[in-house]
Amino acid sequence: MKKFLVLCLFILGLSMALLNFKGLASAGEFQSIVLDFREDRAGQITEQVWAIADRYGVTPRLNSIFSDADNVYIVEGDRALLKALRRSELKDYTEYIEPNYVYQASLVPNDPEYPKQWNLRSINVEPAWDETKGNGVTVAVLDTGISIVPDLKETKFVQGYDFVNDRIEAYDDVGHGTHVAGTIAQSTNNDYGVAGIAHEAKLMSLKVLSASGSGTVADIAEAIKFAADRQADVINMSLGGGGESQLMKEAIDYAHQKGVTIVAASGNSNQNAASYPARYPHAIGVAAFGPAGEKAPYSNFGAGVDISAPGGVVTEKSSSGGILQNTINPETDKPIFAAYQGTSMASPHVAAVAALVKSAGVENPDEILEVLKQSSRKVAEDPLNHFGAGHLDAAAAVKLALRGQINFQDFFRWLRDNGYLNPGFWIDGGAVALLPKIAMILGSYLLAWLLRYYFPFGWSWFLATGLVAGSSGLFGLRGFYLFDLPQWPFRMMGSSIPELGNAVTGSTLLNPLFASILIPAVLVLLLLGHPRWKWFAIGTTLGVASCLAVNAVVDPGMLWLGASIPARLFLLVNALLCFALARLAVKGEGHLA
Repeated sequence: MKKFLVLCLFILGLSMALLNFKGLASAGEFQSIVLDFREDRAGQITEQVWAIADRYGVTPRLNSIFSDADNVYIVEGDRALLKALRRSELKDYTEYIEPNYVYQASLVPNDPEYPKQWNLRSINVEPAWDETKGNGVTVAVLDTGISIVPDLKETKFVQGYDFVNDRIEAYDDVGHGTHVAGTIAQSTNNDYGVAGIAHEAKLMSLKVLSASGSGTVADIAEAIKFAADRQADVINMSLGGGGESQLMKEAIDYAHQKGVTIVAASGNSNQNAASYPARYPHAIGVAAFGPAGEKAPYSNFGAGVDISAPGGVVTEKSSSGGILQNTINPETDKPIFAAYQGTSMASPHVAAVAALVKSAGVENPDEILEVLKQSSRKVAEDPLNHFGAGHLDAAAAVKLALRGQINFQDFFRWLRDNGYLNPGFWIDGGAVALLPKIAMILGSYLLAWLLRYYFPFGWSWFLATGLVAGSSGLFGLRGFYLFDLPQWPFRMMGSSIPELGNAVTGSTLLNPLFASILIPAVLVLLLLGHPRWKWFAIGTTLGVASCLAVNAVVDPGMLWLGASIPARLFLLVNALLCFALARLAVKGEGHLA
């Protein structure tokens, strides 16, 4: 029966979710209410305003000096007031009464140095964060390693490897890899430092470059396969050199076949060709542009360049045009904030946006590349292919990835994001402690078995119902949440007898009037003479005994007594009294028989 009720309520909730599914929009928040009075009732507005003030204790006001012509008034209030106004006679004087919803701007991180990150604004990243922040995606960083500087402490990592020194810990001894990793997934909105693009993605540190900044083809190829075999979604290689390698090409092809998107820097020689590995067919070659969108003077261009991203321009006079991230000082190994330049800085921008696109639901690396290229901001005059498909645009890429995909995947993503597929949305673990509840049920049955051993009696649905009602109630319902409906009915149905006193208020403290022998004694006195319901009273008494005993050990919080030793004693004494009462009731029933 309990499972049936839960199933019915879940189906009802899902039905309401379907009804509320309007353009993947969730219910908004508001602190005030809009009253749009009808023009033909303009002469009665003042009277209605005073009536609202007198009845509800709030005074409507014009929204602004421009609202008078449209008779648009605002009144402070919540959902309860909204419902009351809609039900009142005010509906005859207004065109509509609706929430004055609060809309939010796109995420602007609270990282204090974020205003200096011109590069993130240049790729239009803030609107992209409204849709995804890279959750569920792993980006492998093949570089000098990653050191956990302060602004990476909240970033998630998976196991990497140091191919230079053949060890598991892949720490940075130069600062280059840490800087690159920060652009991808710097800890963001943490009131510290700077921001990263896909800051909910996981990082995999693969050290392939030594302290001198150089590494071998063999190490890099092994690292690519390592990442592909360990479920990396994106690989960033802010490295390059001359000379084609079959070993490297095979590794990239291997990763591509396993669904990994590979991104590489085009090189910093200002040459008319990208360096390797950016030039390989299955690697996305990234050129660099500066703060004004101009080609960075060092960036390679031409063959092998697929797209461009911010690489920065640092001069002797100013570093403000560089890419700012938290990294380490190679001389002291201490954390610093430093502005670097290079296609090495451009490449992680593309890798991070590829992670956002992957998180938005595009799986195939070729399709991810196509999304990046189609969504890029085109450069009208680019005969030498300085910019590839154009300037990287994060928001446009995510929008393109999501466009036309309002299907079951997106619907369930909406359900997940709004909590409907999260068990915690339906069952509040804080309100319903599963293990103690199970202990209460088992305890009540154990007490019934003990009584039956000494005073034989038959089992019945009345007894079983009493055991459950007294010990735990339909506790699965107590934390049940069904949209905007009041929760007190679920708390009532989901509460045991001792918990009824706090069910309506939602308090966690037991009321001594309910958490005592009082109610079981009344039930036994009223029902003992009934041939069937007496077993409900006996079962309830045993259930209450179990509930009180478990609470005395696990959570003795009570009104007026708190969680003190007297509270524990009160609960234990009443638990023993309830068991004694059930024993007397069963024994008396045996004599009556």
